[in-house]
Amino acid sequence: MTGDIPPIPTWVPRRGRPGASRRPAPHGPGQGGLRPPGLPAGPATGLGSPRPVSLSELAAFWTGAERCGADVAVVDCTHDSRQVRPGWLFCALPGAHYDGHDFAEAAVRAGARALLVQRFLDLDVPQLRVPSVRWAMGPVAAAVHGRPAERLALAGVTGTNGKTTTTYLLQAAFVASGWRSGLLGTVETRIGRQRWTSPLTTLEAPDLHRVFARMRRDGVRAAAMEVSSHALDQHRVGGITFDVAVFTNLAAEHLDYHGTIEQYYYSKSLMFTEEHCRQALVCVDDEWGVRLASHGTVPMLTFGQSPRAQARITDVASDRHGVRIVLDCADGAVELSTRTMGFCNATNLAAAYLAARALGVPPEAAIHGIGRCPAIPGRSEVVDLGQPFLVVVDYAHTPGALSAQIATARELTGPGGRVMVVVGCRGGRDRYKRPDVGRAAVDSDIAIFTSDSPGEEDPQAIVAAMMTGALGLPDRPVVVELDRVAAISRAIAMAGPGDVVLIVGRGHESTQYVAGHDLPLDDREQARAALMAHGWAGSRGRRPRTKVGVLG
Repeated sequence: MTGDIPPIPTWVPRRGRPGASRRPAPHGPGQGGLRPPGLPAGPATGLGSPRPVSLSELAAFWTGAERCGADVAVVDCTHDSRQVRPGWLFCALPGAHYDGHDFAEAAVRAGARALLVQRFLDLDVPQLRVPSVRWAMGPVAAAVHGRPAERLALAGVTGTNGKTTTTYLLQAAFVASGWRSGLLGTVETRIGRQRWTSPLTTLEAPDLHRVFARMRRDGVRAAAMEVSSHALDQHRVGGITFDVAVFTNLAAEHLDYHGTIEQYYYSKSLMFTEEHCRQALVCVDDEWGVRLASHGTVPMLTFGQSPRAQARITDVASDRHGVRIVLDCADGAVELSTRTMGFCNATNLAAAYLAARALGVPPEAAIHGIGRCPAIPGRSEVVDLGQPFLVVVDYAHTPGALSAQIATARELTGPGGRVMVVVGCRGGRDRYKRPDVGRAAVDSDIAIFTSDSPGEEDPQAIVAAMMTGALGLPDRPVVVELDRVAAISRAIAMAGPGDVVLIVGRGHESTQYVAGHDLPLDDREQARAALMAHGWAGSRGRRPRTKVGVLG
C-alpha cells in the first residue's frame, strides 16, 4: 500500500438514540486509514460508576420513558427471571415464544427492586416504561455497570466465516504485547486465563455488559469479540461503540431468520455506523465487502487479496503446519503466519494484524503473538495419533467454507491421496442451503453424508435434500451413514496413506441435538476413538491391525 494513512479526527463517545429509525445511514466514502484510539499507557482498574443507578438516571437514555413508583436504585440487571438477585432490575423482554412481562412477578419474588417494561404491570414495585425493552436494554445495562466497554480497547468481528479464528489471533496479539485481555465468541468467553463456555456467539446485552464490568475489575485492557447478525438485529450490542470493527466476508447464511441475503447484509452493516464503531476494517474480497466499503460512514481501511484493497495480501502459502502470508500495508511488507491450516485463513491473519495495530499493539508483538497462537478449538484442528493420513475437524458449515476446506485438503494430500468429507446439515435452519452443501461436498473424492444436529427434523430428509445437490454429477462416490459416530469411523477405516479426512460442520461442539435431547458428541473425540479402534494407537508409522475396503 502506498501513501500515508490519513489521521482520524479525535473521537468523542457517542450515544446512539435508542428510538432511532432502522433506516440505513446516508452513504459516503470511507477515509481509508486507521490509527490507535489513544489508549492509556497501562491498564486502568476503576469502573466508570461503582454506585447503584437510579431509575431516573436510566430514564434519561430514552426519550419518552415514564416511571411509576419510587425512584429506587439498582445494582445489576437481567432479562432472565431465573438470574434475578436482590436489588436488581428485571428487563421484561418480549420474545418470539415467551413474554418477559409474564415472568415479572416471579422476578419480584426473587428480589427484583424495579422493572423495565413496555407496559405498566399491576405489581407493587417501581417500574420504568419504554417503547421497546429490546432497544433500551443495552444502554440501560451499560449505565448500570458504569459503561465498562468504554474503558476497554475493544474490537468487534463480524461476517459469515472467520470470526472465531480472527478473534483468537487478535487476542494472541494482545497477550504478546503484555496486555491482560479478554475474548468473547462462539467457543468460549475468556477473561485473562479464566474460561467459560459461551451459550451464544454474542451474549444478550445485560450479560455482555456484566462480562465487560468483570473484565475491568480484573484489569483487562483489550478484548476481541465476535458479533453475530442476530446480535446486531436484536440490539444485543446496544450501548457499545467498538474501537475497531472488522468485516470478514458474507455468504448466504441464517436466511431462515433474516429472510433474504439483503436483510442479512443490512444487519451486518449496522455495526459499521458511528453508533457502533469508531473505525472499520473491511475485507473487499467479495461483493459485499466492496459494497460496505463504498457505503462507509466511519473511517475505514480495506484489506484482502483484491487489487482494490488498501492493505493487500500479496503472497499466500499453506501446508500442514499452517498458513503464511505477506501483507503490504502501512508497516511495509509484513510476513505473518498462523498454525491454523487453510487458505481461507489468509484474510483472518490480515484482519487480526491490522486490528491489533489499530488498537496500538506494536508490530513485533502482533506478528509474534499471531504466529504463536495455539490451536483454535474446532478450526482446522488436526487429530493425530501417528496415522499416515491427515484427520482434520473443522466448523465449516456453509458451502463456501466447505469448498475452501476441500481446496486446502487437495494441497495437503500425498501422492495418490484422496480427500474424504464427513458432512451433515443442521435441522430447523437454513434448509435452502442443503443442496449447496451437498454439491460442495462432492468436490471431494468420497463424501459421507450424515447427521449434524437434526433437532426435531428427520435426519433422512435432511440428507435427501443434500443429495439433490449431487444429482447429475458422475463419478462422485457418496455414502449415506446417518449415525455420525459410524460415519466418522467409516471414513477413517477407508483412509490410506496420503489421504485427508475432513470432518466438518460441528468443530468445537460437544453435544448433538436430536429429537429434543442434547446428546454427548465431540467430533474430535470420536475421531481419536476411531483411530484407536482401527489400530492407530499413537505410534508413528505403525500400521493398523485391520483395514476395510475403499469405495470407488
